Amino acid sequence: MFSASQSSKAQFLDKARQAREERRELKERERAAVQLQALVRRFLCRCRLQREIRREVEDFFGTNECGSNKRSALSVFRIARKLLFVFNPKEDKERFEKLCRCILNSMDVENEPKPDILQDSRLVNLHLTMLVTFTDTSTWKILRGKGETLRPAMNHICANIMGHLNQKGFYSVLQVSPSSAQTSPSPACAPLLSTLKFLSLCLCSPVVAAQFSDNLLRSFLIHVMSVPAIMTHLATLTPERLAVIESHDLFRKFILFLSRESQCRDVCVCLEGSHTLCLLGNLVFLGSMNDQVLEEETAHFVGVLIQMLSYCQKYVSQKKSNLTHWHPVLGWFSQTVDYGLNESMPLLTKQLQHLWGVHMIRILFSDVLSKKLLENQEIAQLPAQPTSPQNSLPMKNLFKRAFQKSASVRNILKPVGGKRVDSAEVQKVCSICVLYQTTLTTLTQIRLQILTGLTYLDDLLPKLWAFICELGPQGGLKLFLECLNNDTEESKRLLAMLMLFCDCSRHLITILDDIEVYEEQISFKLEELVTISSFLNSFVFKMIWDGIVENARGETLELFHSVHGWLMVLYERDCRRRFAPEDHWLRKDLKPSVLFQELDKDKKRAQLLLQYIPHVIPHKNRVLLFRNMVTKEKEKLGLVETSSASPHVTHITIRRSRMLEDGYEQLRQLSQNAMKGVIRVKFVNDLGVDEAGIDQDGVFKEFLEEIIKKVFDPALNLFKTTSGDERLYPSPTSYIHENYLQLFEFVGKMLGKAVYEGIVVDVPFASFFLSQLLGHHHSVFYSSVDELPSLDSEFYKNLTSIKRYDGDISDLGLTLSYDEDVMGQLVCHELVPGGKTIPVTNENKISYIHLMAHFRMHIQIKSQTAALISGFRSIIKPEWIRMFSAPELQRLISGDNAEIDLEDLKKHTVYYGGFHGSHRVIIWLWDILANDFSPEERAMFLKFVTSCSRPPLLGFAYLKPPFSIRCVEVSDDQDTGDTLGSVLRGFFTIRKKEPGGRLPTSSTCFNLLKLPNYSKKSILREKLRYAISMNTGFELS
Repeated sequence: MFSASQSSKAQFLDKARQAREERRELKERERAAVQLQALVRRFLCRCRLQREIRREVEDFFGTNECGSNKRSALSVFRIARKLLFVFNPKEDKERFEKLCRCILNSMDVENEPKPDILQDSRLVNLHLTMLVTFTDTSTWKILRGKGETLRPAMNHICANIMGHLNQKGFYSVLQVSPSSAQTSPSPACAPLLSTLKFLSLCLCSPVVAAQFSDNLLRSFLIHVMSVPAIMTHLATLTPERLAVIESHDLFRKFILFLSRESQCRDVCVCLEGSHTLCLLGNLVFLGSMNDQVLEEETAHFVGVLIQMLSYCQKYVSQKKSNLTHWHPVLGWFSQTVDYGLNESMPLLTKQLQHLWGVHMIRILFSDVLSKKLLENQEIAQLPAQPTSPQNSLPMKNLFKRAFQKSASVRNILKPVGGKRVDSAEVQKVCSICVLYQTTLTTLTQIRLQILTGLTYLDDLLPKLWAFICELGPQGGLKLFLECLNNDTEESKRLLAMLMLFCDCSRHLITILDDIEVYEEQISFKLEELVTISSFLNSFVFKMIWDGIVENARGETLELFHSVHGWLMVLYERDCRRRFAPEDHWLRKDLKPSVLFQELDKDKKRAQLLLQYIPHVIPHKNRVLLFRNMVTKEKEKLGLVETSSASPHVTHITIRRSRMLEDGYEQLRQLSQNAMKGVIRVKFVNDLGVDEAGIDQDGVFKEFLEEIIKKVFDPALNLFKTTSGDERLYPSPTSYIHENYLQLFEFVGKMLGKAVYEGIVVDVPFASFFLSQLLGHHHSVFYSSVDELPSLDSEFYKNLTSIKRYDGDISDLGLTLSYDEDVMGQLVCHELVPGGKTIPVTNENKISYIHLMAHFRMHIQIKSQTAALISGFRSIIKPEWIRMFSAPELQRLISGDNAEIDLEDLKKHTVYYGGFHGSHRVIIWLWDILANDFSPEERAMFLKFVTSCSRPPLLGFAYLKPPFSIRCVEVSDDQDTGDTLGSVLRGFFTIRKKEPGGRLPTSSTCFNLLKLPNYSKKSILREKLRYAISMNTGFELS
């Protein structure tokens, strides 16, 4: 019984399980059926949609082919988007071809713009018309005649409507519409034009109705005036609306509202940097069109612009970082930049240009420009002179030139003082200078545009200097030095004026060529440049020597760099072509001994003085300082012989027939310290035999001189000579030499070694090349055009004639390229990429001149110059020679260009072979040099003995080896040196035989003159003159 019950239970469970499985299978089949149905329906729906889209595309293309009108880009875009949604390469190949043709055809159609947010321009106009109608009762016909009594009530209703709109953010909503006009709209954009007209009607009404309340003015400034270039668009498209703005004197109200510092800051904070700049541009544009308001509200206008620019300036950064963004006008900017405004930046820049345009400068600087610089204004008319007909015209021109010259005479501007710095006039000019200085430091990417605009008026800068000269009790230096020690707002404004004057004047002198500075004397007379440079020199010296620069930060440091930059531009101009008197740049109150003591103690002010204005130290003291630096380095490197150690000596063997090749191979591998150390040379003659002689620096001197003589020979084509004064610079075609860059590096090392050892070599370099050796060409103030005369004066004249060409320069057929004859082949060098296809026009001719000068002096010889400078600087540290100007560096290399000091030479001459200072031949020699020889012959004599026609910079005491004169009895090939007998015979003037047939000779490696014991002074004079003119000598003893 028990087994039967178990069996029935098992059957029951089995049936239940089977039933569950059947139900589950049924559900799975139902779900599968639903999925299959959905998949089929989806497929059928997709196929139906694709058929409908393809049918629509076919209809579009069919209409396009039948119709005569071309489709607009918007309609083509819509149909292309649908076709690409269902595109299948196999089925839609033909349709895609039709689409491409349709797109190409649509490119010829002038399409209407599409508003960014409001899709239908007609709907926009409808809404705007409603706003205009119900915010202004002047167009309501119902109020005319008998309905006039209702006008006050209706006006009140309109005011309520506008009040409600303002509460609901009227201006912020409308802002999106004018923002679509960031770039200049096309005249064909009729819907956008009408939209802008209606907007202009809507924009002013609430402000006027609210009687220019602060809340409405604030909203208007934030939401309307911050739209990029909206005032420019109104002036172009709806000038009558701009007249409405002027009639309500809105510009004055804007300025007065923003003149309150808290309100101006509030507006700036709401707008942030980019839109604050847009507001600034619109205000400047309105100011340029409202002369009367600008003249009456100058102080408020200037104050508002300063506040807004200062707000932007806080976020202007000097360099890129993770927290900065690039702005096309402000540069690196630490606030978020709205890149959507980039398209409007050209229009914004044009608005801002009004600020430094001639019109606004004349208004703002009216107090300065009204100052008269000219004297003899009223020229009395001379009575007519009776002249013959043929002479009347020349005489007329002569009188005309005389009148012009006398009318242009003016007082030379010097500090005189007398004007109170707290007067209203001075404060006004200072504020304007602060405005432009803030503009320069904020709008970093258009700084050159601003400087060019400020220097456009020839009389602004000299009159500003005249204004500066009148400030304070005594004028000039004392006042501004006192300002440096006073941290008052008044002092900062005065220093900002000085800073602006320096920045603008430096820019002006940098872009003027020599003719404009020296002959035409544009803006400044040369005497004024002397006065200004004296003021700047004293100001910079005081700032350094009084310790102000050591701890300078922010504005004080900027002021120093500004004044120092203007000073150095004048100094370098004076070095190229003198305008200042002798010793003008020296500081008489600075004792070199005190400076050297402070340098030994590493005093900061002495180091800064040497870094920034070394020219205040006499040249010979700087040369002495340079020699001391070299000596200290030699001691540090162990290159000086002491009682306990001897320096390492490098021995080289040189074949005379292959001097350059052997020197190059043996010296180029030496280390930097070995090159600075002692190098001993042994010469091998043409027969392979070692030459006699012991090198005690003399043989190396000869080797160095011979190497330099060979490498700088233009026939070798490593160097060329300039067309005028035949000065040396790297040859552009020197690349024909194998390993030419290594050769230039070797030449640089040899030149550096000569300077390092104090060996003067007669190598005259072109001025522009010396500037590159000093590193001046990396300065932002460097002008290639100024240096061009030192390369090719004729080429410089041709380029400057292009600058002064009055006609259309494109008629000359020039392009931004340079054609050169290179070894018989005409090679075209493009000054810019694609330059040979870019014509030179009146707009780009200044760029063409600078590009051409830069190419001739830098690009053509860039690699050669870099290699030579690398070799030179491996011996001579750059900071050692930065205290010299280009002409002074030439003197350091080639010796002093002053006349030979015979007394100094006599004092430091060593005698051998029986000669002495009282010997009659020696007395004759000095007398002949002093009284019979010309300065040119004395220079030839010095070159005959030392191989250099110039004396050492520090005098003959520093000539190594010392200048020597030796009595000789026989010819050089028989000379075995001094003996006791030869010395006694020389001393007592005992001759073996008359030496009248022999010429004086020399050993330049030892600076030794070998002089026979002549019996007569006339014979000595004749033989010596012949020897130095024929350049005999140069033999090894």
